[in-house]
Amino acid sequence: MPIYDVEATTITGEKLTLKEFQGKVLLIVNVASKCGLTPQYSGLQKLYDTYKDKGFEILGFPCNQFLSQEPGTEKEILEFCRTNYSVTFPMFSKIEVNGENRHPLYQILTNYPDSSGNAGDITWNFEKFLINRDATQIKRFRPQIEPQSEEIITAIEEFLN
Repeated sequence: MPIYDVEATTITGEKLTLKEFQGKVLLIVNVASKCGLTPQYSGLQKLYDTYKDKGFEILGFPCNQFLSQEPGTEKEILEFCRTNYSVTFPMFSKIEVNGENRHPLYQILTNYPDSSGNAGDITWNFEKFLINRDATQIKRFRPQIEPQSEEIITAIEEFLN
């Protein structure tokens, strides 16, 4: 299935396909509110503010599969993100990124390797996938790589140009 055919539900309950984001550079991230990496929301929002007017979108997908670090309802998650990190990028309803109930988007994304050549299951919250404008290139960044790292910024700028 092409990535743009994947259906998703926004955090406010609207159903859409990723076709709505076709032609943009996408950074897809599985997020959590009660994780040691949660402060990465700040870096993600800074990236979004810097590049959103150049054809860049961040899509946040809450996931509760890693030590139950995203236990809230969609409403609670959205409130947390807006209140604590002023998040304005698109957020989606809670999904599973691993296992037999893995969301179709992550059935696609987990086939892509990181810079060390490792594909497969998502390892933790805040794993990032950068997708170029026509979804022909996907770069995977492990959770510990900060959103504002040189590695991610360089890749974003490469895909935008």
